[in-house]
Amino acid sequence: MVNSTMGRWAFFAFAWFFAATAFAQTIAPTPASDAAAQFDGKFRASATPGVEEAYLPILFRSSHAANLIKLQNGDLLCFWFSGTREGESNVGIVMSRLAKGSQQWSKTVEIDHEEGRSFQNPVAFQLPGGRLWLLHTSQAAGQGQTNAEVLYLTSADAGQTWSTPRPLFTQPGSFVRQPPVLLSNKEWLLPMYYTPSRTITDGAESHYSAVKITRDGGKSWKECRVPQSNGLVQQSVVRLASGHFLGFFRSRYADFIYKDASTDGCEWTAPLPTHFPNNNASIQVAMLRDRSLVIAFNNSSAGVTRGKPTTSIRKPLSIALSQDDGDTWPWVRDIETGNPAGERNEEYSYPSLLQDAEGKIVVAYTYRREVIKSVRFDEEWIKQGATEGKFKGDRMK
Repeated sequence: MVNSTMGRWAFFAFAWFFAATAFAQTIAPTPASDAAAQFDGKFRASATPGVEEAYLPILFRSSHAANLIKLQNGDLLCFWFSGTREGESNVGIVMSRLAKGSQQWSKTVEIDHEEGRSFQNPVAFQLPGGRLWLLHTSQAAGQGQTNAEVLYLTSADAGQTWSTPRPLFTQPGSFVRQPPVLLSNKEWLLPMYYTPSRTITDGAESHYSAVKITRDGGKSWKECRVPQSNGLVQQSVVRLASGHFLGFFRSRYADFIYKDASTDGCEWTAPLPTHFPNNNASIQVAMLRDRSLVIAFNNSSAGVTRGKPTTSIRKPLSIALSQDDGDTWPWVRDIETGNPAGERNEEYSYPSLLQDAEGKIVVAYTYRREVIKSVRFDEEWIKQGATEGKFKGDRMK
């Protein structure tokens, strides 16, 4: 395992000692009475009936881009990147564990960091044989995404220890965000994208998506470019009962979530806009045990269609449910709405979601860039509420 230096740890721990009490006043509703309880990872009843919520333990000042995985033993792992600020030196990959049946996420630990580099977007998956893979991006600190590459680490003990990171994809601008679809122990389908420009707006119409396919356990890869995907990134892919694949995209134009399809995972249809708004922020789709689909997204947009790349407010955070393979999404409910008047750093974004061993839907997401928040609820909970966002439930195009 790659560990942070004592000096770096001491600096952040000292800073958090003074900041924790003031920050604790900003995250409501949480019934905890002190800052230590706020960030202890323990699930507590939310002010919203039917929802439990937990704030994962903080290690460094900024937290973003959570990704969840359910292990074969029923444990959940949550990975995200954390440090001073996105893009700065020593921003590393961290992890917390929710043991099967537990009510509390574990202490957050750092998995990987490197002086002079900034790490982002961790993605984990476990092979049928038990080995755990962790991918994440790496870029020169302060240089933007143009020369990013993708590294990988593996673990043979369910994430307790990790191998030395190695490069996986080195083409400049390589990025990942969404987990792969595992077709067998050695055949994987990994969505990824390329970022020839430095930022998510200036020149972002040059960004495009591809799917990497390996049939030998990651030793070699075939790349399948998604047609007409310029400005469309972070494709979240699910495999339907029919064997066909659906993909859903973040749009750099902050207009809509886009959707495509494939019969083999390599030849994809051109993405088309759905009724879901998008604000140039990440989304994620997952399949439940009953074959229903759920999608977590910011229910907002910049109100334009295929204009210049832009951004929009990252709230509310909503979840929608489909029972017909994504043709219709009749039920939409807000997970996090925020303050109507707006506040500094108010952002609820980059959701990751899955169904745990007990059948609960678990969502982890960025809470104001300062902490990762996790909530869990039943599938039926989605049907019993509403949304303040743009999409109220409708038929997809």
